[in-house]
Amino acid sequence: MKCINMICGPRNMSTALMYSFNNRTDTTAVDEPFYASYLSNVNTDHPGENEILAAQSNDPSVVISKILDIESDVVFIKNMAHHIRKEMDHSFMLNMENPLLIRDPKQLIASFQKVIPNPTMEDIGLKRSYELMQWLDKNNKEITVVDSGDLLKDPKTILSILCSRLNIPFESKMLKWEKGPKNCDGVWAKYWYKNVHESTCFVKQKTSQRPLPNQCKNLYEEAMEYYIALRKYSIT
Repeated sequence: MKCINMICGPRNMSTALMYSFNNRTDTTAVDEPFYASYLSNVNTDHPGENEILAAQSNDPSVVISKILDIESDVVFIKNMAHHIRKEMDHSFMLNMENPLLIRDPKQLIASFQKVIPNPTMEDIGLKRSYELMQWLDKNNKEITVVDSGDLLKDPKTILSILCSRLNIPFESKMLKWEKGPKNCDGVWAKYWYKNVHESTCFVKQKTSQRPLPNQCKNLYEEAMEYYIALRKYSIT
């Protein structure tokens, strides 16, 4: 079994990418398996928090064990960067492929703050993505970054290159999926996935055009530094 641990930030087309991989003939997708663990260790207020804590184990070792028990040629894990906390044992990533998915911080923050009004750097995950990239590099793991902006412009080319990097064949089924909820959705889908449930392919959402709120300007400026550093490794 090949495990693909896609390290993502929120509101960056990560769910669409999960649907893309879930539509393959050889792949089982797993949605944010460390969400409950994250919520158990931070002081935050997320929509559906009690449902999430009831639906998942908050023990990362239990979560990883369950993932490794999945019977599938390929397992695609949509993982939020900030859910992979510094205190966790990261060694599970050494036996996985760990591409990173990023998005222009302006679009990311403008979209995210419609659900979480005053997002922090921890919420948006870019700094944590950068830290995880450094950890992977230190441990001699290949660094592959996908920018959602590039993915939107040319899904077939970017996905083909990504699949090549992951040593799996590209499938045209990755380019389209059916409307509506999916069997891989987490219990939080009803709070976050409304737009992607209306989609059938990679398409720019209206949230991409939202202006950046004034209270988020400082966060944006800090986030850009990490975005630029990650962007250097992106597939183009």
